Amino acid sequence: MAGVMPLTLRRLSSSLRSRMRDRSPGLGAGLASGALAAGLGLGACAALVMLLWVSSPYPDSGPGGALHVAAALWLLAHGVELVRADTLSGAPQPVGLTPLLLLALPVWLVYRAARDATDASGEPDGPPPVPARTAWTGVVLGYLGVGAAATLYALGGEPRPEWPWVTACLPLLAGGAAAVGVRAGRGRPHRPLPPRFLPRRVRLPLSGADARRRLGTAARAAGAATAVLTGGGALLLGASLVWHGGTARLAFTELTEGWTGRFTVLLLAVTLIPNAAVWAAAYALGPGFALGAGHVVHPLASDPAPLLPPFPLLAAVPDAGPGTPLNWAVALVPVAAGVTAGWYVASAAVTPARPWLHWSAGRTAGVLALAALACAAALTLLAALSGGPLGAAALSRFGPAARLTGPAAGLWVLLPGTPVALAARAWRLHALRRAGLLPPRKSRPAPERKAAPVPDAPGPEPEEELYDYLRADAEATKDPADAPAVPRAPEETPRPRNPEPEPAVTEPDGSADEPGDSGSAEPGESGSAEPSEPPGPVVPPRDPEAVGALTPTRTQEAGPDPEGPDSSP
Repeated sequence: MAGVMPLTLRRLSSSLRSRMRDRSPGLGAGLASGALAAGLGLGACAALVMLLWVSSPYPDSGPGGALHVAAALWLLAHGVELVRADTLSGAPQPVGLTPLLLLALPVWLVYRAARDATDASGEPDGPPPVPARTAWTGVVLGYLGVGAAATLYALGGEPRPEWPWVTACLPLLAGGAAAVGVRAGRGRPHRPLPPRFLPRRVRLPLSGADARRRLGTAARAAGAATAVLTGGGALLLGASLVWHGGTARLAFTELTEGWTGRFTVLLLAVTLIPNAAVWAAAYALGPGFALGAGHVVHPLASDPAPLLPPFPLLAAVPDAGPGTPLNWAVALVPVAAGVTAGWYVASAAVTPARPWLHWSAGRTAGVLALAALACAAALTLLAALSGGPLGAAALSRFGPAARLTGPAAGLWVLLPGTPVALAARAWRLHALRRAGLLPPRKSRPAPERKAAPVPDAPGPEPEEELYDYLRADAEATKDPADAPAVPRAPEETPRPRNPEPEPAVTEPDGSADEPGDSGSAEPGESGSAEPSEPPGPVVPPRDPEAVGALTPTRTQEAGPDPEGPDSSP
């Protein structure tokens, strides 16, 4: 009995394991992953705020106030606008400028949670993969649940979030990042894109692979142009900070005292470096950025606000006044972005691996236009996220204008990029034709020229005609009177049934000439048996009367034989 029970338990546990393995997972894993991602983001913000609160020599509130600030900072990282009610004027002041470096933290956490929730196990006896819709729903619901709890907690502190911004920004960020993560976890499945979703310029009756190739090329070109713009903006920011190094160092000493305060200012400046890079990119594109309501800074003129705190990043703002050639030189950044996008498109338009599948000039320009639209959308989004209000009245507008920055980026990519893409495409095709990988370009045939009439020159007649029918035509056109007379053969008469024997012809020398004999040889032939020229075809007459009529005539023509006995003396 004791040996039977362990065997039964082993079978029962094996059956339970197989059932758990074969069961399709539900929302539990997705909910747990989403809640864990939100908790990690909140924990990181809380750890940072608590570290600064502990190291501060003069804390204004207790640990509860620091945790409220951490929850509000976590919501601000999602783009949620906060409101400060405790101000000197008593009027609530909005705070909506989101540090882009903090925004990257929740996006990465949600992405990883959705990818891990969808990724299938590599073991043969592992659980089946979670459906994409189930994983996405679980991650989003788990994240939003923790976000709602954090919002309720942050409402009791200062600053507090605004519910309309919470209901708009939190689901949008969680849903978008989770969708990208689910797609990555499923192995990035590709499906044919319907042609109706393509612009008319690039809409073609293509297969899904070719449409994906063009969209992928446009996306890569737009990403490269966006990277050049933001990277160029960061380069401009660094150069301006070095140029105004004294003002930037003075800002640390004037704004706060002690290493804790300076570390806080430095940390805040680092989190705002991506924002400043986008601002510098907008400055290079032309629209510029605003430092308060009515104070716009662009390459043609700079009008910074007079009442700004001494912040290190603000030291990079150009001096007030009209622009100089040094300020206008920032246009090299968008030109480089357009050239980069054009080069990417040209590289995909003509590939050495498959040169016979090269794009036409119109299709190349269409893909570049699509890349310009994508770059414009990316810069519009970045400009909208990098700016925001820092208060009311004069502080209600900080950052670039999104409605101007995006179209300017699209134009800068399209104008320099189009000639670069077409020229690079033509050069690649020329190189492939020279290498023999493509046939030479077909030239337009020259118009045929009518040759001038040449006078007939005397020359030797051809020995024989090219075609027999030409000779027959020439003979047919001759005059019948000029033709030589040809003796006609006697007509053949019907032969009688019992013909009489032909009488023998007696020659003067006494020899008998057999019927049908053609006579003696001509003089000078001395008994030659064959004539010098072959006679024509002679049809022997079969009528005895005709033979008799012909025999005397032949005898008379032949004449006396000179060798006969009668001719001897």
